[in-house]
Amino acid sequence: MDLSFGPEYEAYRAEVREFTAEWSAHAPLSHERAAEFRDRATERGYLYRGIPKRYGGSEREFDAFREAIVAEEFDASGLPWRLGAQGVGMIVPTLLEIGEEWQREKFIPGTLRGDYVWCQGYSEPGAGSDLASLRSSARLEGDEWVINGHKIWTSDAQDSNYMFGMFRTEPDAPKHAGISYLLLEVDQPGLEIRPLRQIDGAVHFNEVFFDDVRTPADWIVGKRGQGWQVARVNLKYERNLGGGSMMRRHFNGLLELARRSEIDGRPAIQDPVTRRRLAELEGYVRCVETTYMRQLSATANGEEQKVSLPILMNKLYGTDTREKIARLGYDLVGSDGLRAPAEEDLKIQSNTETVTGWVDQYLFSLAGPIAAGSSNIQRNIIGERGLGLPRDLRSPS
Repeated sequence: MDLSFGPEYEAYRAEVREFTAEWSAHAPLSHERAAEFRDRATERGYLYRGIPKRYGGSEREFDAFREAIVAEEFDASGLPWRLGAQGVGMIVPTLLEIGEEWQREKFIPGTLRGDYVWCQGYSEPGAGSDLASLRSSARLEGDEWVINGHKIWTSDAQDSNYMFGMFRTEPDAPKHAGISYLLLEVDQPGLEIRPLRQIDGAVHFNEVFFDDVRTPADWIVGKRGQGWQVARVNLKYERNLGGGSMMRRHFNGLLELARRSEIDGRPAIQDPVTRRRLAELEGYVRCVETTYMRQLSATANGEEQKVSLPILMNKLYGTDTREKIARLGYDLVGSDGLRAPAEEDLKIQSNTETVTGWVDQYLFSLAGPIAAGSSNIQRNIIGERGLGLPRDLRSPS
């Protein structure tokens, strides 16, 4: 099986690699230089290929292989090209698909530049996997929505400029039909953010309280009462985890850890139990990579329907494999993993060269089966939409 992209695309890979090497020589980049790097990458047509130039994208013809090469090479470079997942990864494609023209013009360019940071107002204390049970409300008063309620597990709210969220606007409608999808400013009277200290000592999640918070009436995406349909559009981007390049990098880091760690006075990689676990993980990683290549080929040929089931399985098996990698890394650091990390170490997540990095990876991997829809919910989706099995029992809506 030939898994290369062919001479034309490998030449493009060399071009992209040369570009990243020029910027990597000056790493780490300041905030201003990082923004300049992304601007130059967009001008060269590497970033935001599917986004029109009028919104700040590079507006290039769709090419699945070129996009994959850019992602692989930019990830390998370690340069800061990926902005917040909630902004570039979720609200931008949602607005492109179903937003109003003025909303695209107002919000997309600043989000691509990194000027606007977004958070997602979905989960509530009584509405997690059953998101349609949410109670936070919005009532229309004149030309404004007035919002009251409580969100939880809101990632990066403390650093955000805007929130996109779901609020109940039709209290008498069935629960799926009474929700609207609203945009709002975070820094305003009545909106309180309370950080949630995580098990690793860092602060990534927050509670957000709304007490007569206001947002303009036209800051609604989609129609009133149709927020559930908008959220489903949104979630398909949240659950699209892409290829396996980052997973491969983490696995390679695990191999290096096994080479420099010791078990009973010899390198851990020579220990039979560790080698068996590494071999098993290599199989999982290769399965992810092979599935990604199948999807990439199908996408390039306009045949996504041929791989619809593997696409549904991406999130489930991706998070499962990352958790297994992180677990073995945590086991290999041994008793050193019991030490509390220093405050400065908490700012560098997923570093596979330090004990703190592996402890952080393991602790954060425990959230993977919950974030972006729990694994049990994803299994329901695979069974019902992918395999055509009977629907799971649900409460009346």
